[in-house]
Amino acid sequence: MIIYNVTVSIDEGVHDEWLNWMKEVHIPDVMNTEMFIEAKISRILAEEEGGKSYSIMYLCKNMETLELYQEKHAPRLQQEHSKRYANRFAAFRTLLEVKESF
Repeated sequence: MIIYNVTVSIDEGVHDEWLNWMKEVHIPDVMNTEMFIEAKISRILAEEEGGKSYSIMYLCKNMETLELYQEKHAPRLQQEHSKRYANRFAAFRTLLEVKESF
């Protein structure tokens, strides 16, 4: 299993609208690609000046599936986010390979 983690720091001025959009539009759009098994959004519990940070974790079955998502769907979905929240967020992505679950 692969965890595709997107960490986003969002400006306080658009936080509530962004969080609602993520839950109601963006994450469902990502899940509708049928490339992921589940998604979770978590608030990062750290003090930051001017914004709040979140981790959005998408679980997929293998790297091939993730690569297909990145090729066919990610550019459009990332562009929608970037256009909507230009200059109001910072984001980075991390890939994790699940070795074992307990």
